[in-house]
Amino acid sequence: MTSRVKRAKAQTGDNKAIGNTLKALLFAAFSVTFLWVASAVEAQNYRFGSVSIEGNKRIESGTILSYAGIARNETVSAGDLNEAYQRILASGLFESVEIEPRGGTLNIRVKEFPTINRINFEGNKRLKDDELAGFIKLKPRLVFSPTQAERDVATLTEAYAENGRLTAKITPRIIRRSDNRVDLVFEIFEGGITEVSRIGFVGNQVYSDRRLRRVLESKQAGLLRAFIRKDTFVEDRLQFDQQVLRDFYLSRGYVDFRTTAVNAEIARERDGYFVTFNVEEGQQFAFGAITTVSEIAEVDADEYQNAIKLREGQTYSPSLIENSIARMERLAIKNGQPFLRVEPRITRNERELTLDVEFVLAKGERIFVERIDIEGNATTLDRVVRQQFRVAEGDPFNPREIRESAERIRALGFFGEATVNAREGSSPNTVILDVDVEEKTTGSLNFGGTYSTDNGFGIVAQYTETNFLGRGQTVRFRVSGATDNTDYGLYFEEPAFLGRDVKFFFDVAYRETESANANYDTSRGLFATGLEFPLGDRARLGVNYKFDATKMSLDDDTGQLAGCGLTTCVGSVLSNEVNLGRRSNSSLGYTYQWDSRKASLDPDEGVTFQFSQDFGIGGDDTFVRSKAKVTAQMRILNEEVTLRATLAGGAVNFSGSGPGSRATDRWLFEDDIVRGFSPGGVGPRDFNSGTGINDALGGNYFATAKFEALFPLGLPEEYGVTGGVFYDIGNVWGLDATGADTIYESGSFRHVAGVSIFWKTPVGPMRLNWSKALEKEEQDDEQSFEFTISTEF
Repeated sequence: MTSRVKRAKAQTGDNKAIGNTLKALLFAAFSVTFLWVASAVEAQNYRFGSVSIEGNKRIESGTILSYAGIARNETVSAGDLNEAYQRILASGLFESVEIEPRGGTLNIRVKEFPTINRINFEGNKRLKDDELAGFIKLKPRLVFSPTQAERDVATLTEAYAENGRLTAKITPRIIRRSDNRVDLVFEIFEGGITEVSRIGFVGNQVYSDRRLRRVLESKQAGLLRAFIRKDTFVEDRLQFDQQVLRDFYLSRGYVDFRTTAVNAEIARERDGYFVTFNVEEGQQFAFGAITTVSEIAEVDADEYQNAIKLREGQTYSPSLIENSIARMERLAIKNGQPFLRVEPRITRNERELTLDVEFVLAKGERIFVERIDIEGNATTLDRVVRQQFRVAEGDPFNPREIRESAERIRALGFFGEATVNAREGSSPNTVILDVDVEEKTTGSLNFGGTYSTDNGFGIVAQYTETNFLGRGQTVRFRVSGATDNTDYGLYFEEPAFLGRDVKFFFDVAYRETESANANYDTSRGLFATGLEFPLGDRARLGVNYKFDATKMSLDDDTGQLAGCGLTTCVGSVLSNEVNLGRRSNSSLGYTYQWDSRKASLDPDEGVTFQFSQDFGIGGDDTFVRSKAKVTAQMRILNEEVTLRATLAGGAVNFSGSGPGSRATDRWLFEDDIVRGFSPGGVGPRDFNSGTGINDALGGNYFATAKFEALFPLGLPEEYGVTGGVFYDIGNVWGLDATGADTIYESGSFRHVAGVSIFWKTPVGPMRLNWSKALEKEEQDDEQSFEFTISTEF
């Protein structure tokens, strides 16, 4: 080792020694200083014989002293004074606080927060002042608090976000006034709507994105974004969308379906979200073996097995199991077993993709309903809510029935929120049902417009109250008018007549019409009343009484056949019917309805059947009027295409010595019996080209078969445009009296094919039909194009 290296090492060692010495000296000096300061602070104590408070006007001095927590002649430290300062400031009553010891006196100076003179909102358009004022906690005549103002800003910002305006900015400002008052102004920049620009799905194989988007509550923005508000992005709505998506798949047998993630990415401009649902569909399961076993000796399982409507091979759905359990528990009540409970036990068969269901009949707990408490119904009477329960005080408690009652309460449409909870009553074997509801507006005043190639332009005004006087009754008054007709109507309905599941109604109407294909006018007064009640889960029966007074009259420019001195003539059949003047009739009737959609996997699928008859029992005529109609609908191609078929027929038979039916009694194709013809354009008519006679007479009988397919056109579904094709077959025939110019009294069946375009426009649903009559009679009035649109505002 060289001497130079040795010297360098020695020098390095000396430097380290000097550095360690300096560190030790500095540490000792710092420690002495710290101990001295700590001792000085510890030694700085105060004792105040008096307290002076300045600056307070509204707040009592005693209140400020209570916040300070310092008593007279009490020894306090500087730390105690600082804590007193913090307590006074934290009270939220003062804008600034100062504490200063002056000998034996403690001087406290405060500056009170001002009071709010008034609150204004500036820049808001979408949300009105009253709505915004309801969100905030600060109010006029209260003390202004900057902290609360910031909280109110956050609340208002959240309110705008729920309305799809995520870029809204709100700034609170104060304007000083005299007497320590301020005006509080919220300056609002609402920003644009943050839309759902696109909704997509990842992982779906069975159902297309288009089909799944129809299920969701959220809608993606499209051509009608200025009118469709559901395309605004609301985060809470995505949670609901996941639930309805799961319900959609479960009702179709996909028991393993789940949403693995929902990604919502905002665009760079912050004006739209791209929402993606990541899903796993799984396999579709069907029902396997359906069995019932009983754990109660006196209960016969076979009897309950026969009550089950499920069948092996049917697509699995939880709702079908719930319906079966409800049916079996109702049977138990009928058999005197109110505490019998049905438990479904499900066994998976992965190989066959089936679910075996074993219904176990077991004894439930003996719990009774002590009472039902209802809160929140300021307008709606208690009995309206109680009528939705199938149990009363003292009845056995059934959790399933209570859940169904809650659903019935929500289905009334009277309440924005409705919950039903059970809690323990005065004893362990009783429960109290708490019903909490939040009422909403149930009255509406609607104005509307219609246009069709049949009736031209029309207007509609209608007032409806679905909870009249809080009794759950419906009252509706309607006035409508078009180019060829006017209609006035008053309708009343009591859905729970005498406290039972019986609907009572009456309907009064007055109508004036001008026939589009005949030279006569009508004025008609109608009164109807009746009862309707259930015959089972799917069937209902209604009985009714009707009074009808109708008068036929000729157009002002129409002459009789005998004279034909005016513009046109009418035939002998119509002339004889007009000469009868006003005729009045009374009738008793019934209507039977059956609807399989109530228990269907999809409310849009199933079969409906309706049959009605009216029997003339008094007045000028004796008759029987019958009508039947059955409609079946289903979806195919993974529910992309809807198929619908309708069969209908009717007959009116007049008996006795009377003149028989008139045109106002017969079928005139005015209720869309066959498309492709104008009203009254098909069926018997009086026609004579020489005299100008061309009168639609209608027929005593009609029969029709209509087939339709609805499908997407490949356009984005948010445009609301779909298509359809249809094929109709129908005929109207039969008269009680004919004349020399009567044609088509029997006639032939007409065949029509056509295409349709449906568009949900901003002003209402629009339908356009193009049709071609494949088979028709020469004098039929064909209508190859039909356009209809209606709206309410």
